[in-house]
Amino acid sequence: MYLRGNGMGERKKIERIYDYDVYNDLGDPDRNLKHKRSVLGGKHFPYPRRCRSGRSRCETDPFSEKRNGHFYVPRDECFSEIKQLTFSAKTVYSLMHCLIPTVQSTIADPNKPFPHIGAVDSLFSDGINLPPLKEQGLWNTVLPRLFTAITEGSKDVLRFKAPDTMARDKFFWFRDEEFARQTLAGLNPHSIRLVTEWPLKSKLDPSIYGPAESAITNEMINQEIGGIMTVEQALRQKRLFILDYHDLYLPYVKKVRELNGTTLYGSRTLFFLNSNDTLRPLAIELTRPLMDGKPQWKQLYVPSWDSTACWLWRFAKTHVLAHDAGYHQLVSHWLRTHCVTEPYIIATNRQLSVMHPIYRLLHPHFRYTMEINALARESLINADGIIENSFSPGKYSLELCAVAYDLEWRFDHQALPADLISRGMAEEDPNAPHGLRLTINDYPFANDGLLIWDALKQWVSAYVTHYYPNSCVVESDKELQEWWEEIRTVGHGDKKDEPWWPTLRTQQDLIDIITTIIWVASGHHAAVNFGQYAYAGYFPNKPTIARTKMPSEDPSDQEWKLFVENPEASLLQCFPSQMQATKVMAVLDVLSNHSPDEEYIGEEMEPSWGEDPVIKAAFEKLNGKLKEIEGIIDERNTNSNLKNRNGAGIMPYELLKPYSGPGVTGKGVPCSISI
Repeated sequence: MYLRGNGMGERKKIERIYDYDVYNDLGDPDRNLKHKRSVLGGKHFPYPRRCRSGRSRCETDPFSEKRNGHFYVPRDECFSEIKQLTFSAKTVYSLMHCLIPTVQSTIADPNKPFPHIGAVDSLFSDGINLPPLKEQGLWNTVLPRLFTAITEGSKDVLRFKAPDTMARDKFFWFRDEEFARQTLAGLNPHSIRLVTEWPLKSKLDPSIYGPAESAITNEMINQEIGGIMTVEQALRQKRLFILDYHDLYLPYVKKVRELNGTTLYGSRTLFFLNSNDTLRPLAIELTRPLMDGKPQWKQLYVPSWDSTACWLWRFAKTHVLAHDAGYHQLVSHWLRTHCVTEPYIIATNRQLSVMHPIYRLLHPHFRYTMEINALARESLINADGIIENSFSPGKYSLELCAVAYDLEWRFDHQALPADLISRGMAEEDPNAPHGLRLTINDYPFANDGLLIWDALKQWVSAYVTHYYPNSCVVESDKELQEWWEEIRTVGHGDKKDEPWWPTLRTQQDLIDIITTIIWVASGHHAAVNFGQYAYAGYFPNKPTIARTKMPSEDPSDQEWKLFVENPEASLLQCFPSQMQATKVMAVLDVLSNHSPDEEYIGEEMEPSWGEDPVIKAAFEKLNGKLKEIEGIIDERNTNSNLKNRNGAGIMPYELLKPYSGPGVTGKGVPCSISI
């Protein structure tokens, strides 16, 4: 009972108590009423649960918990001494409490845009002069990649290292083909999906948001691909794909537009699959709903051959990239890995003894996750934190994340094969590799991810069948059954009545559940985390915020004149400000880092496994398979026929290569969500 707590009292650092609570500590209304935030978890905003800390409630809002500087983490979940000394705790703390305030004091106007694209590039050559720190050498020891000391003067320089993408091709961010390629091999490969219904139509209430019909019509698509095939043929041959951020974002457009320095649309981006497995952007649709007495505004943008339309296309891409950056960080990354995993950790510690075979199997995949999540609540996803200040949804960022959880998240779809099938990116085929036939053959995330998935599933299968030789043992294991019951009804209790939850009766049920949890903590997280600096470190490629509306949306004469006379300056006004870009780039550099004490999948065997010859042999097979996968991925990256991972200026896809050294390497699959 001590381990589970009793739901009372404030937790202390020395304790090891695992209990559940809602996300009621993101805001800080006692310090500033503007920092009051919605409670995430419950009827209004369904959400996974976090570990209970039990701090007292705010005086100005009884639903919110005080942020008194103590973010409780059970002592066994805290960083090791090595990790604290060498990396995350010290680095993240220094970033949030030293670097960012220093940058803010250096850049006088937080809304100031970059004056020209060359000024963005100068962040990697000249850097930003910062006042000297009182603690000499802190920059170089804690954030060595970001700082270069000037020996002649008294100042430190914040100078970013050019991401590999930019180093290979300075103009990579400008190209339409790269915009399309990154949906399959970039930072967020989880959003692209097959178009299966036509015409495109919103599911939102038209009386509130305006007409549901999309502006993307047969005629427009036929104009773009008419020389190749008709729309009907493209649909039948599975050649049309979409990034659809229309229905998720549209209900927040009015709220977000009431905030200073940001804007929002609902968006759809349509792609055509070429014969060489590359995608070609066809159209971007941006929508503003009925609001403020104005009718719905909806406009279509296509790649064009005249200057004005070409620049409008670039603006539309900027808005879509900001939508994708927000979805990536809030949903594909935070929600689908960090956030949903915390209840698994709590339930495992509450319901399974440390000697239980499933506890021992899962334990390496939960290392440091709760500490990282606590740091995120403290400085990243909190009210007025990095996310709110630098991403388009602003203070509604986490609320929108909860809406995505409610509408989209299903445990059974977190398994990689099920995820691909649900998005129309694959279909079952017992004669195909991995039992799946991919809709796009050259889909680097799926191609490499399925190798990792299969290796993990083979390992889990061998482990589970050893300890659970038949289904009766699974059903009769009271600890195991209560563990799964608590995950469904408490940790993810807002979805407890959903029909898609897997049952836990057979060996195969257990294998599927455990493999899914391990995949999310390892392969899925690696794919969306360790490429952050490579793909978003040069922020024009993945701007986190679009600050101004489209030049073609109800422009004043002055706005249109500025756009026509100096479209670059107009675009830079839309991009993140100097302050926002600098902060986000520094954060992404740190979050893309591998710690020196990182533990990678299949690398180190748990001591108890070495004492069992069956488990030892299965783990050694996993280790061998992962080393083989390293070679397969290297070979794929040198194959010139695979256009989405090989070509002039293209960075090879290595995010799912199992192993890495420390630092920002753009590869390596750790066992757990450890950063």
